[in-house]
Amino acid sequence: MLLPAAPSLAQPLAARASTVQDAQEIELAHRFDLARTEALQALVDRFNAGSKDYRIVLTRRDWQQEALPHLMVLEGEEEERFLAGKPRYRPLHELMRAAGVPLKSGRPPVTMTRKPVDGQGRLQALPVGLTTPVLYVNREAFRRAGLDPAVPINTWQDLQNALGQLFDTGHACPYTVSEPGRVMVENLSAWHNVPVTARRGRTDAPAFNGMVQIKHVAMMASWYRARYLHIFGRGPEAERRFASGECAVIAAPSASWAAFRRQTGLDVGVLRLPFYDDFPGAPQNTLADGASLWVAVGKKPAEYRAMARFIDYWLKPENQLAWQRDAGFLPLNSAGLPAGASELAGADLDNLRVAVGQLNNKPATQESSASALVGRDGVRRILDEELDAVWADLKPAKEALDTAVMRLGAPPVR
Repeated sequence: MLLPAAPSLAQPLAARASTVQDAQEIELAHRFDLARTEALQALVDRFNAGSKDYRIVLTRRDWQQEALPHLMVLEGEEEERFLAGKPRYRPLHELMRAAGVPLKSGRPPVTMTRKPVDGQGRLQALPVGLTTPVLYVNREAFRRAGLDPAVPINTWQDLQNALGQLFDTGHACPYTVSEPGRVMVENLSAWHNVPVTARRGRTDAPAFNGMVQIKHVAMMASWYRARYLHIFGRGPEAERRFASGECAVIAAPSASWAAFRRQTGLDVGVLRLPFYDDFPGAPQNTLADGASLWVAVGKKPAEYRAMARFIDYWLKPENQLAWQRDAGFLPLNSAGLPAGASELAGADLDNLRVAVGQLNNKPATQESSASALVGRDGVRRILDEELDAVWADLKPAKEALDTAVMRLGAPPVR
């Protein structure tokens, strides 16, 4: 699938300068890393090449510094601050309808983060940075340990066997995890079709201290003590350790594939998350979470029309394919799925095929759907704090998960 051509360099310099000078600017603020900034800039440049009156301009700044940018890519704590208090955004579905531009997106799946979705299932923002955790393996490390990287790793016992052989043959860091709470509790629960919340009166309360969650955290604690598992916190350090070759296996976001393949020189494979084969119904489905593109309130009608055209442009299949390939994120709508599955994409989108396979492994249930409560950054922070107590051998798995649930059983965490 061919991408739209870049503006011709044969265009007279004065004419191109005049076009840029006359166009009004639409600010798009974001916090992407360098590789994803380049992918976003390429998308913006293609759009701007065909836009006479308006041009998108990328900035890297906090939305609270000056006036609100027209468009903002937000996630985590920054997104939650933006959504707190008086609405600062114009709902996406309303923007597109008012601009007369069809929103080419189906109903958001229940496996997706609920932050950009309203109570009627309509998109309030465009989920441009969705990922789901997958398993990455350093194939060369497996070969050096006498393991065949082509042999499937289906269950957690399969992975334990592989990690033991890696460790016994001298690999100091067989396994690590990026975002431990998200992988070990949120997605582990959905993957095994068990709930992370329970109804308490008229509200939901955390309830991720059931049998499968306790079993898994206890198993991870035993791996940690055996030095099979190394934990490097919630930040990017775990991914850096894998990318350097220090760690042989990592559970990390599906979007990390692009960086692992292009920046490390490693022979990296991507696999589904393991599951417990003695747990009925597993595996079920994993969850999609990540950054969304929000539209600010208080802008001019003509600016909103330009924003609607840009969003529509981003949703075109050829642009989704470029975004998936260069930024690593999941498709923005169903039109992006066949583009990503195309043979033209080759191995560049192995992560997409595994991630979508996990998300659609079985029809989602109420138990395996994304939780608006547990998906909050504050909840994940408390959960990771309690998991840290497990790694430090201060608490057993059950006590840590019970404590996390108890700490979160008060008013909702913000």
